[in-house]
Amino acid sequence: MAPHELSPHVPPLPDLPRTQAVNGKGLFRTDPNLSTSMPEFHCLQDVLKERSGVGPSQTIVLYPSHDPSFPTEVSYSTLYAEALQNSVLIRSLKDFREEKPVLLHLDNHWDTILWFWSVLFANGLPVLSTPLSNVEEHRHEYTQGLSTLLESPICITRAEFLPLLDGNHSLRVTTVESLSNNITQHNSSNEIERITYKGGKASSMLMLTSGSTGVPKAVCLTHDQVLAAIAGKASVRCLPANRPFLNWIGLSHVASLVEIHLQALWLGVSQVHVDPADVVASPRIFLDLLSRHRVARSFAPNFFLAKLVSVMESATDTTSEWDLSDLTVLASGGEANDVHTCVAAAALLEKHGAPRNVITTGFGMTETCAGAIFNLNCPDGDLEHSRGNTSLGKCMRGIEMRVIMTTSSHETKLALPDHPGDLEVRGRVVFDSYYRHPAATAEAFTPDGWFRTGDQAIIDSKGNLHLVGRVKDVININGIKFASSDIQGSLEQALNPHVTQIVCFPSRAVHTEQVTVAYIPKEWQVSGDDAIKIQSLAVKACISVTGSRPFVFSLRQESLAVLPRSILGKISRHKMSILFETGTFNEDVTQHRQVVEEFRRHECQRSLETVDFPNEAEANLIEDVAATLGVDSKTIRLDTTIFDLGSTSMDLIRIKHRIDSRLKSSVPLITLMKNPTPRSLALALGLDSSTDKLDFDQSVCAKYDPVITFRSSGSKTPLWLIHPGVGEVLVFVGLAQHLSDDDRPIYALRARGFEAGQKRFASIGEAVDTYSRAIRERQPEGPYAIAGYSYGTMLAFELAKTLNSDNGKSVVRFIGSFNLPPHIKSRMRQLNWNMCLLHLALFLDLTTEAYTTGIDESVFRTLPRDEALTQVLETVNQNRMQELGLETQDVSRWADVAFGLQSMAVDYEPSGEIDVIDVFHAVPLKVAAASRKEWVDDHLSKWRDFCRTQPKFHEVGGAHYTMIGPEHVSSFAIKLKAALRARGL
Repeated sequence: MAPHELSPHVPPLPDLPRTQAVNGKGLFRTDPNLSTSMPEFHCLQDVLKERSGVGPSQTIVLYPSHDPSFPTEVSYSTLYAEALQNSVLIRSLKDFREEKPVLLHLDNHWDTILWFWSVLFANGLPVLSTPLSNVEEHRHEYTQGLSTLLESPICITRAEFLPLLDGNHSLRVTTVESLSNNITQHNSSNEIERITYKGGKASSMLMLTSGSTGVPKAVCLTHDQVLAAIAGKASVRCLPANRPFLNWIGLSHVASLVEIHLQALWLGVSQVHVDPADVVASPRIFLDLLSRHRVARSFAPNFFLAKLVSVMESATDTTSEWDLSDLTVLASGGEANDVHTCVAAAALLEKHGAPRNVITTGFGMTETCAGAIFNLNCPDGDLEHSRGNTSLGKCMRGIEMRVIMTTSSHETKLALPDHPGDLEVRGRVVFDSYYRHPAATAEAFTPDGWFRTGDQAIIDSKGNLHLVGRVKDVININGIKFASSDIQGSLEQALNPHVTQIVCFPSRAVHTEQVTVAYIPKEWQVSGDDAIKIQSLAVKACISVTGSRPFVFSLRQESLAVLPRSILGKISRHKMSILFETGTFNEDVTQHRQVVEEFRRHECQRSLETVDFPNEAEANLIEDVAATLGVDSKTIRLDTTIFDLGSTSMDLIRIKHRIDSRLKSSVPLITLMKNPTPRSLALALGLDSSTDKLDFDQSVCAKYDPVITFRSSGSKTPLWLIHPGVGEVLVFVGLAQHLSDDDRPIYALRARGFEAGQKRFASIGEAVDTYSRAIRERQPEGPYAIAGYSYGTMLAFELAKTLNSDNGKSVVRFIGSFNLPPHIKSRMRQLNWNMCLLHLALFLDLTTEAYTTGIDESVFRTLPRDEALTQVLETVNQNRMQELGLETQDVSRWADVAFGLQSMAVDYEPSGEIDVIDVFHAVPLKVAAASRKEWVDDHLSKWRDFCRTQPKFHEVGGAHYTMIGPEHVSSFAIKLKAALRARGL
């Protein structure tokens, strides 16, 4: 391809303009004083007409399917001439009407490009069909709905696709072949010259938003909107002159049509198109083409970046020399981009000459003409802030964004920076209406003209967008809503090296929704060993986000044809739910179960020959754990720990309750925590192997050891977690599981006084001495890493001073404060026994925050203890009490421990200094501060008075009681690991 210069009126455009806060209220828009020049095109037809006259050097390079080696090239002038010729054929059709929809169902890039322009020059309204489902019922529903919406339009397709356009619809189907047979019968010149194109605010095309099933919606994209979007995208980064764009996505997707095809035309550069299947099947081809054509801009969603990294990491041939020095924008969107994948992909691309920040993550929708908000500092900016998913960046020219929150009185207001709410956008690049759907249009816009995207988001203090999740794309497990994207991201990170693709979606369990995970194996048929390994990883990843176990199965090769894929190759979760519930994947599930069960039978037989088989008592304990967790008992061996099975804190209590009920005794929870395998627990309980009779010395329980081991191995510095004010360490179970990939031992320190016969700590000094001795017994030498949750922060501070003093040097290299300031005595004086009981009920999920905040504290705190206990227990969730196996005396004893700890600190005054502290701050309790800003500025910031270096502050999700709960623990763990790394640990 011969090089050429850009036309004088299309200069390279400057970088993305900065965004600014408007009135400090969290509304962000592009600075209007920053502008770029833009060609004065009246309509899209003018763009191709203009580019057709600049010579043959600008071409469309087309690689044939299944053979990305020998492309054909078509000049823009040839495209223009053929489109004009075809437009006359379209106008000659009996049912053609100007400015009315013409549906295009075509499966290759050249056909789609040619007939898209042919319809435009005929003065029709092109509609690019999305892929049709192979499920007959869904396909018929789709084509019927489409023909009704578009009012029985002309449909242009290839003869080979006619069988897919069956069913009871009113599409007026004509084939490319039949039109081509009439090409010599028409002369285009005179008729075309008489056509007037409206341009401006008139619709230029319709883009379909639904997939291959259901009644679709069609977005009206006007000429002005598309041209403004192209100009805005071109302003994001200065692109090298004369370098082409590369597309491998079907053109029915707005990103490939507008960001690649139309933008390349607008800029006057060439474009390369390759079949999606060829690139996805062999990601190396993508690198080959980027290098071969010296591509400046392309597109790669997160799943493809992950696959590219995986393929290259396992490649045996590492001698390829790709030149990616011209690659300036590798846009990535359509799904969440996890930072881990972007870091690995950026390193790969940078190795071959691309800039470090070439991956340009962003946000866009069909309604905004694809990407309109871009992150220009990926992945470094995201690493700096310890994010799990990348930021989506700032607005380009032509769009502004805001986040709206709904108050308790159902009023809406602008969210402050870093506060979540509903994302809304407006601007020149945002659409005005859905085609022939006034109700959907009215619902989509606010009264003041903002488009409701349907996404939940925050805009940070620097104006960067971060999605929280789709409003409707959640899985509701036991009343708690989890963003499907968070679950999907966790699963992909765990499973990408082992599978080709994965999708999670909700399905109905007995009483609630469950996460269902379907995956495409790397090889058919998946082996039993691989199936169990993948299932184990999926369970662990899912529990880390939701605290629940997923239903997992592998897909058969025959099922690939029915997968509801988008044009990007993304599998629709909503449509997978429908297919799963209607039995489409029954054979897949059955086959997967048979493979797993056959493998387990084989392993069980082998274990009989090579491994000690559990005795009756141990087998019963295995069954207790399996039944409680809902797993197959054959997957639990004598040395399998409860923590390895992904148990949540509440699971431990439920297991204890089941064992208690069966043995008609009361097994201390600490015994279960310290003996988490069937073998060790049976031994600790003194269970007789033949009679399963409980025979252990209850006095042993009174012998106190504060250390709970979550993970005993690892090469990094151990992390010591100190209990909150309730004294128990169950709250750390989920966090420990999220830290399991960090290669470090993890211990927790539990308060004294839970078991009968144990005396509670009498003072802070006694607790600190006990804990410091326990730490040194297991870790004699530093460096030490200690973190405390709430009240535990105070103990961590005192422990750090003790450990530093005992060793004569600064050996504590990390102290984590989980949302506690140094001055706490005023708060401790508020918490009498009754209030500790109330907070304990909230901690155990026996009651709701709404109930606890609604209580009149001035009255409740003065009640006699028995009355307070009765009042709380009368209002708690009794099913929850039964599930946890709690009796009145258990709750009372736990409240005693909590109150004892609080009482020790009523006169506490911090003193002395430590070397470092990392403060993880969440939304504070209402009684502690009116806002997060007040909490940080007036309370947490006081740590600087007790630290020799500047404290580091880390904003985390959730509130005081939920910051390491199921909804927020995943992101919390990411920030905690990053903070430990930053301290050299």
